[in-house]
Amino acid sequence: MIGKFQQSNLRIEVEGSAIALRKSLLYPERMGKWLWPISFSSGVPSKFSVGTTYSSWTGPIEIKHRVEVASDNCLRLLLSEGIDGYHEWYWGDGWVQSRLEGISLLPLSLGQTFSLLRLRQFLTTIDEQKN
Repeated sequence: MIGKFQQSNLRIEVEGSAIALRKSLLYPERMGKWLWPISFSSGVPSKFSVGTTYSSWTGPIEIKHRVEVASDNCLRLLLSEGIDGYHEWYWGDGWVQSRLEGISLLPLSLGQTFSLLRLRQFLTTIDEQKN
């Protein structure tokens, strides 16, 4: 893999319950609403589970994902192609933490920061009682 080794750990406060965060991180259809401009491959299941594989694109760059952990408060993805590494998400009531590590030409910490801010914004716009 060509690129630079990068790692980033971010934790932010959000206006959302652990349930709202779980739905926003473990359900690809919902994740696609806030993770723009990233798009997913077709055939992604309705909910991530251990062993699920899929691809996403950031512009023309494909990133392959394999779900290693999918639980009530954790999602861990092994990454390859555009990023060789992993991305972990942990969450609870009012907070979310993201840990990203890998080799890539992409500016990982910038993308990670942008994603967390989009998630925070998304959580303020949903009515978690109905979604």
